Amino acid sequence: MKIVIDDKIPFIRGVFEPYAEVAYRPGAKIDAAAAKDADILVVRTRTRCDAALLAGSRVRLIATATIGYDHIDTDYCRSRGIRVATAAGCNARGVLQWVFAALLALGARPEGATLGIVGAGNVGTAVREAAETVGFDVVCCDPPRVRRAEPGTERFVALPELLKRADVVTMHVLLDDTTRGMASREFFETMKPGAVFLNSSRGEAVDDAALKEALRSGRVSRAAIDVWNREPQIDRELLSAAAIATPHIAGYSLQGKAMGTAMTVRTVASFLNLPISGDWYPAGLPAQCPRTDLTWDGIAACMPDYYDIGTDDAALRATPERFEELRGDYRFRKEFF
Repeated sequence: MKIVIDDKIPFIRGVFEPYAEVAYRPGAKIDAAAAKDADILVVRTRTRCDAALLAGSRVRLIATATIGYDHIDTDYCRSRGIRVATAAGCNARGVLQWVFAALLALGARPEGATLGIVGAGNVGTAVREAAETVGFDVVCCDPPRVRRAEPGTERFVALPELLKRADVVTMHVLLDDTTRGMASREFFETMKPGAVFLNSSRGEAVDDAALKEALRSGRVSRAAIDVWNREPQIDRELLSAAAIATPHIAGYSLQGKAMGTAMTVRTVASFLNLPISGDWYPAGLPAQCPRTDLTWDGIAACMPDYYDIGTDDAALRATPERFEELRGDYRFRKEFF
Protein backbone atom coordinates (compact mmCIF):
# COMPACT_ATOMS: atom_id res chain seq x y z
CA MET A 1 0.00 0.00 0.00
CA LYS A 2 1.48 3.35 -1.04
CA ILE A 3 0.24 6.86 -0.31
CA VAL A 4 1.70 9.90 -2.07
CA ILE A 5 1.17 13.16 -0.19
CA ASP A 6 1.73 16.81 -1.11
CA ASP A 7 4.55 17.92 1.17
CA LYS A 8 2.88 21.25 1.98
CA ILE A 9 -0.11 19.62 3.69
CA PRO A 10 0.49 20.34 7.38
CA PHE A 11 0.18 18.13 10.46
CA ILE A 12 0.02 14.88 8.46
CA ARG A 13 3.55 13.49 8.68
CA GLY A 14 3.70 10.30 10.70
CA VAL A 15 -0.03 9.58 10.62
CA PHE A 16 -0.02 6.92 7.91
CA GLU A 17 3.55 5.61 8.21
CA PRO A 18 2.56 2.76 10.57
CA TYR A 19 0.18 1.39 7.94
CA ALA A 20 1.59 2.16 4.49
CA GLU A 21 4.54 3.27 2.45
CA VAL A 22 4.33 7.06 2.35
CA ALA A 23 6.06 9.44 -0.04
CA TYR A 24 6.00 13.23 0.23
CA ARG A 25 6.48 15.38 -2.87
CA PRO A 26 5.89 19.01 -3.88
CA GLY A 27 2.40 19.26 -5.31
CA ALA A 28 3.55 20.41 -8.74
CA LYS A 29 5.96 17.46 -8.89
CA ILE A 30 3.42 14.74 -8.23
CA ASP A 31 3.62 13.44 -11.77
CA ALA A 32 2.77 10.24 -13.61
CA ALA A 33 5.94 8.57 -12.41
CA ALA A 34 5.09 9.38 -8.78
CA ALA A 35 1.48 8.24 -9.19
CA LYS A 36 2.23 5.05 -11.12
CA ASP A 37 2.61 2.77 -8.10
CA ALA A 38 0.48 4.80 -5.69
CA ASP A 39 -2.82 3.55 -4.30
CA ILE A 40 -3.86 6.90 -2.81
CA LEU A 41 -3.00 10.51 -3.62
CA VAL A 42 -3.37 13.23 -1.00
CA VAL A 43 -3.12 16.53 -2.84
CA ARG A 44 -3.79 20.27 -2.99
CA THR A 45 -4.69 22.47 -5.95
CA ARG A 46 -1.17 22.36 -7.38
CA THR A 47 -1.58 18.75 -8.57
CA ARG A 48 -3.61 18.36 -11.75
CA CYS A 49 -5.31 14.98 -11.44
CA ASP A 50 -6.30 13.86 -14.94
CA ALA A 51 -5.54 11.17 -17.50
CA ALA A 52 -1.98 12.43 -17.94
CA LEU A 53 -1.32 11.79 -14.27
CA LEU A 54 -3.48 8.75 -13.60
CA ALA A 55 -3.45 6.58 -16.74
CA GLY A 56 -1.73 3.28 -15.99
CA SER A 57 -1.62 3.92 -12.25
CA ARG A 58 -3.32 1.89 -9.54
CA VAL A 59 -4.72 4.97 -7.75
CA ARG A 60 -8.08 4.22 -6.11
CA LEU A 61 -8.61 7.37 -4.03
CA ILE A 62 -7.73 11.04 -4.48
CA ALA A 63 -8.23 13.03 -1.28
CA THR A 64 -7.71 16.76 -1.72
CA ALA A 65 -7.16 18.84 1.41
CA THR A 66 -9.03 21.72 -0.26
CA ILE A 67 -12.64 22.76 -0.66
CA GLY A 68 -12.42 23.07 -4.44
CA TYR A 69 -11.82 20.29 -6.92
CA ASP A 70 -11.33 22.05 -10.25
CA HIS A 71 -7.80 20.56 -10.33
CA ILE A 72 -9.35 17.08 -10.57
CA ASP A 73 -10.91 15.63 -13.72
CA THR A 74 -13.86 14.10 -11.93
CA ASP A 75 -15.34 12.63 -15.12
CA TYR A 76 -12.12 10.75 -15.83
CA CYS A 77 -11.90 9.56 -12.22
CA ARG A 78 -15.50 8.38 -12.29
CA SER A 79 -14.88 6.45 -15.50
CA ARG A 80 -11.92 4.68 -13.89
CA GLY A 81 -13.58 3.97 -10.55
CA ILE A 82 -11.32 6.40 -8.69
CA ARG A 83 -13.01 7.93 -5.67
CA VAL A 84 -12.56 11.69 -5.13
CA ALA A 85 -12.97 13.32 -1.73
CA THR A 86 -12.63 16.98 -0.73
CA ALA A 87 -12.34 18.87 2.54
CA ALA A 88 -15.38 21.03 1.78
CA GLY A 89 -16.01 23.66 4.42
CA CYS A 90 -12.72 23.26 6.24
CA ASN A 91 -11.49 26.80 5.61
CA ALA A 92 -14.78 28.69 5.58
CA ARG A 93 -14.03 30.67 8.72
CA GLY A 94 -10.49 31.42 7.59
CA VAL A 95 -11.87 32.99 4.41
CA LEU A 96 -14.47 34.80 6.51
CA GLN A 97 -11.62 36.31 8.52
CA TRP A 98 -9.88 37.44 5.31
CA VAL A 99 -13.10 39.03 4.02
CA PHE A 100 -13.62 41.02 7.19
CA ALA A 101 -9.95 42.01 7.34
CA ALA A 102 -10.24 43.28 3.76
CA LEU A 103 -13.43 45.20 4.53
CA LEU A 104 -11.78 46.84 7.52
CA ALA A 105 -8.67 47.72 5.52
CA LEU A 106 -10.87 49.26 2.83
CA GLY A 107 -12.70 51.39 5.40
CA ALA A 108 -16.06 49.68 4.94
CA ARG A 109 -18.74 49.79 7.59
CA PRO A 110 -22.04 47.89 7.79
CA GLU A 111 -24.32 50.85 8.48
CA GLY A 112 -26.43 51.48 5.39
CA ALA A 113 -24.29 49.14 3.28
CA THR A 114 -25.38 46.15 1.23
CA LEU A 115 -23.03 43.18 0.91
CA GLY A 116 -23.60 40.97 -2.12
CA ILE A 117 -22.41 37.37 -1.87
CA VAL A 118 -21.95 35.48 -5.14
CA GLY A 119 -21.82 31.80 -4.21
CA ALA A 120 -23.54 30.77 -0.98
CA GLY A 121 -21.96 27.44 -0.14
CA ASN A 122 -19.97 26.77 3.05
CA VAL A 123 -17.87 29.93 2.75
CA GLY A 124 -20.59 32.20 1.43
CA THR A 125 -22.96 31.05 4.16
CA ALA A 126 -20.38 31.77 6.88
CA VAL A 127 -19.85 35.25 5.41
CA ARG A 128 -23.60 35.86 5.21
CA GLU A 129 -24.26 34.86 8.80
CA ALA A 130 -21.44 37.00 10.19
CA ALA A 131 -22.26 39.97 7.96
CA GLU A 132 -25.92 39.93 8.98
CA THR A 133 -24.94 39.66 12.64
CA VAL A 134 -22.82 42.83 12.49
CA GLY A 135 -25.42 44.83 10.60
CA PHE A 136 -24.86 44.54 6.85
CA ASP A 137 -27.87 44.23 4.57
CA VAL A 138 -26.98 41.00 2.72
CA VAL A 139 -28.12 39.71 -0.66
CA CYS A 140 -27.05 36.32 -2.01
CA CYS A 141 -26.91 34.70 -5.42
CA ASP A 142 -26.29 31.01 -6.03
CA PRO A 143 -28.04 29.68 -9.18
CA PRO A 144 -27.01 26.01 -8.69
CA ARG A 145 -28.52 25.95 -5.20
CA VAL A 146 -31.64 27.68 -6.44
CA ARG A 147 -32.04 25.11 -9.23
CA ARG A 148 -31.85 22.37 -6.59
CA ALA A 149 -34.53 24.20 -4.58
CA GLU A 150 -32.45 23.94 -1.41
CA PRO A 151 -34.02 25.28 1.80
CA GLY A 152 -33.37 28.98 2.32
CA THR A 153 -32.68 29.76 -1.32
CA GLU A 154 -36.08 31.36 -1.79
CA ARG A 155 -34.54 34.53 -0.37
CA PHE A 156 -31.73 34.57 -2.97
CA VAL A 157 -31.78 37.04 -5.86
CA ALA A 158 -30.67 36.87 -9.49
CA LEU A 159 -27.11 37.96 -10.22
CA PRO A 160 -28.04 41.21 -12.06
CA GLU A 161 -30.19 42.33 -9.14
CA LEU A 162 -27.40 41.58 -6.65
CA LEU A 163 -24.88 43.54 -8.69
CA LYS A 164 -27.18 46.56 -8.96
CA ARG A 165 -27.89 46.62 -5.22
CA ALA A 166 -24.58 45.72 -3.58
CA ASP A 167 -22.06 48.25 -2.28
CA VAL A 168 -19.62 45.38 -1.85
CA VAL A 169 -19.57 42.23 -4.01
CA THR A 170 -17.64 39.23 -2.70
CA MET A 171 -17.07 36.06 -4.75
CA HIS A 172 -17.28 32.60 -3.14
CA VAL A 173 -17.95 30.29 -6.09
CA LEU A 174 -16.51 26.92 -6.96
CA LEU A 175 -14.84 26.91 -10.37
CA ASP A 176 -16.65 25.06 -13.15
CA ASP A 177 -17.98 25.79 -16.62
CA THR A 178 -20.76 27.96 -15.19
CA THR A 179 -18.46 30.20 -13.13
CA ARG A 180 -15.32 30.43 -15.26
CA GLY A 181 -15.13 34.07 -16.38
CA MET A 182 -18.36 34.88 -14.52
CA ALA A 183 -17.02 38.29 -13.46
CA SER A 184 -17.02 39.59 -17.03
CA ARG A 185 -17.28 43.03 -18.62
CA GLU A 186 -21.09 42.76 -18.38
CA PHE A 187 -20.79 41.75 -14.71
CA PHE A 188 -18.77 44.84 -13.83
CA GLU A 189 -20.88 47.16 -15.98
CA THR A 190 -23.95 45.96 -14.07
CA MET A 191 -22.40 46.66 -10.68
CA LYS A 192 -23.48 49.67 -8.68
CA PRO A 193 -21.12 52.53 -9.65
CA GLY A 194 -18.28 52.84 -7.14
CA ALA A 195 -18.88 49.46 -5.54
CA VAL A 196 -16.08 47.37 -4.02
CA PHE A 197 -15.13 43.95 -5.40
CA LEU A 198 -13.56 41.06 -3.44
CA ASN A 199 -12.47 37.69 -4.83
CA SER A 200 -11.25 34.87 -2.62
CA SER A 201 -12.75 31.97 -4.61
CA ARG A 202 -10.83 31.22 -7.82
CA GLY A 203 -8.92 33.59 -10.07
CA GLU A 204 -10.40 32.03 -13.19
CA ALA A 205 -13.86 33.20 -12.13
CA VAL A 206 -12.76 36.72 -13.13
CA ASP A 207 -11.91 38.25 -16.50
CA ASP A 208 -8.77 40.19 -15.58
CA ALA A 209 -9.05 42.64 -18.49
CA ALA A 210 -12.65 43.45 -17.54
CA LEU A 211 -11.74 44.03 -13.90
CA LYS A 212 -8.80 46.29 -14.80
CA GLU A 213 -11.04 48.34 -17.06
CA ALA A 214 -13.68 48.60 -14.33
CA LEU A 215 -11.03 49.86 -11.90
CA ARG A 216 -9.66 52.35 -14.41
CA SER A 217 -13.13 53.73 -15.14
CA GLY A 218 -14.10 53.89 -11.47
CA ARG A 219 -17.07 51.58 -11.96
CA VAL A 220 -15.32 49.46 -9.33
CA SER A 221 -13.80 51.79 -6.77
CA ARG A 222 -11.48 49.27 -5.10
CA ALA A 223 -10.70 45.59 -5.32
CA ALA A 224 -9.29 43.07 -2.85
CA ILE A 225 -7.89 39.99 -4.57
CA ASP A 226 -6.55 36.78 -3.08
CA VAL A 227 -6.87 34.43 -6.06
CA TRP A 228 -5.44 35.00 -9.52
CA ASN A 229 -5.50 33.77 -13.06
CA ARG A 230 -2.40 31.81 -14.08
CA GLU A 231 -0.99 31.41 -10.59
CA PRO A 232 1.85 31.79 -9.77
CA GLN A 233 2.47 33.98 -12.86
CA ILE A 234 -0.04 36.61 -11.82
CA ASP A 235 -1.03 39.75 -13.73
CA ARG A 236 1.34 42.47 -12.44
CA GLU A 237 -0.89 45.26 -13.78
CA LEU A 238 -3.85 43.90 -11.82
CA LEU A 239 -1.60 43.53 -8.78
CA SER A 240 -0.80 47.24 -9.00
CA ALA A 241 -4.43 48.19 -9.53
CA ALA A 242 -5.78 46.19 -6.58
CA ALA A 243 -6.23 47.99 -3.26
CA ILE A 244 -5.45 44.74 -1.44
CA ALA A 245 -3.55 41.80 -2.93
CA THR A 246 -2.66 38.54 -1.18
CA PRO A 247 -1.11 35.27 -2.46
CA HIS A 248 -4.06 32.82 -2.35
CA ILE A 249 -3.98 32.49 1.43
CA ALA A 250 -7.47 33.67 2.40
CA GLY A 251 -8.33 30.30 3.89
CA TYR A 252 -4.94 29.73 5.50
CA SER A 253 -5.99 29.82 9.14
CA LEU A 254 -4.46 27.44 11.67
CA GLN A 255 -7.80 25.84 12.49
CA GLY A 256 -8.83 25.68 8.83
CA LYS A 257 -5.64 23.92 7.82
CA ALA A 258 -5.92 21.55 10.77
CA MET A 259 -9.50 20.71 9.82
CA GLY A 260 -8.58 20.22 6.16
CA THR A 261 -5.91 17.73 7.17
CA ALA A 262 -8.26 16.10 9.68
CA MET A 263 -10.97 15.58 7.07
CA THR A 264 -8.41 14.13 4.67
CA VAL A 265 -6.95 11.77 7.27
CA ARG A 266 -10.43 10.57 8.25
CA THR A 267 -11.30 9.92 4.60
CA VAL A 268 -8.17 7.87 3.93
CA ALA A 269 -8.48 6.00 7.23
CA SER A 270 -12.09 5.06 6.49
CA PHE A 271 -11.25 4.05 2.92
CA LEU A 272 -8.48 1.73 4.12
CA ASN A 273 -10.28 0.67 7.31
CA LEU A 274 -7.35 1.85 9.42
CA PRO A 275 -7.46 1.96 13.22
CA ILE A 276 -7.56 5.77 13.27
CA SER A 277 -10.36 7.54 15.13
CA GLY A 278 -13.24 8.88 13.07
CA ASP A 279 -12.85 12.23 14.87
CA TRP A 280 -9.06 12.43 14.45
CA TYR A 281 -7.66 15.95 14.75
CA PRO A 282 -4.02 17.13 14.96
CA ALA A 283 -2.91 16.92 18.57
CA GLY A 284 -2.38 20.13 20.49
CA LEU A 285 -4.06 22.44 17.98
CA PRO A 286 -7.09 24.65 18.66
CA ALA A 287 -10.40 23.52 17.23
CA GLN A 288 -12.77 25.71 15.25
CA CYS A 289 -15.17 27.43 17.64
CA PRO A 290 -17.57 29.83 15.87
CA ARG A 291 -18.52 32.85 17.96
CA THR A 292 -22.03 34.26 18.20
CA ASP A 293 -21.21 37.54 19.99
CA LEU A 294 -19.87 39.40 16.97
CA THR A 295 -20.06 43.17 16.59
CA TRP A 296 -18.36 45.28 13.92
CA ASP A 297 -16.50 47.40 16.47
CA GLY A 298 -15.47 44.27 18.38
CA ILE A 299 -14.06 42.69 15.23
CA ALA A 300 -12.21 45.90 14.38
CA ALA A 301 -10.71 46.03 17.86
CA CYS A 302 -9.43 42.47 17.91
CA MET A 303 -8.45 42.03 14.26
CA PRO A 304 -4.90 43.39 14.76
CA ASP A 305 -4.25 40.68 17.33
CA TYR A 306 -5.16 37.94 14.85
CA TYR A 307 -4.52 39.08 11.31
CA ASP A 308 -2.68 41.95 9.64
CA ILE A 309 -3.76 41.70 6.02
CA GLY A 310 -1.43 44.57 5.17
CA THR A 311 1.60 42.38 5.88
CA ASP A 312 0.45 39.80 3.31
CA ASP A 313 -0.30 42.58 0.82
CA ALA A 314 3.12 44.19 1.27
CA ALA A 315 4.96 40.87 0.88
CA LEU A 316 3.22 40.06 -2.41
CA ARG A 317 3.76 43.53 -3.85
CA ALA A 318 7.43 43.51 -2.91
CA THR A 319 8.16 40.05 -4.35
CA PRO A 320 5.39 38.83 -6.69
CA GLU A 321 7.87 36.41 -8.23
CA ARG A 322 7.85 34.57 -4.87
CA PHE A 323 4.08 33.94 -5.05
CA GLU A 324 4.41 30.17 -4.62
CA GLU A 325 6.91 30.52 -1.79
CA LEU A 326 4.78 33.09 0.03
CA ARG A 327 1.85 30.71 -0.20
CA GLY A 328 3.68 27.46 0.50
CA ASP A 329 5.61 28.74 3.52
CA TYR A 330 2.76 30.81 4.95
CA ARG A 331 2.56 31.07 8.73
CA PHE A 332 -1.02 30.09 9.50
CA ARG A 333 -2.99 32.66 11.46
CA LYS A 334 -5.42 31.83 14.26
CA GLU A 335 -9.13 32.27 13.72
CA PHE A 336 -10.97 34.53 16.12
CA PHE A 337 -14.57 34.00 14.96
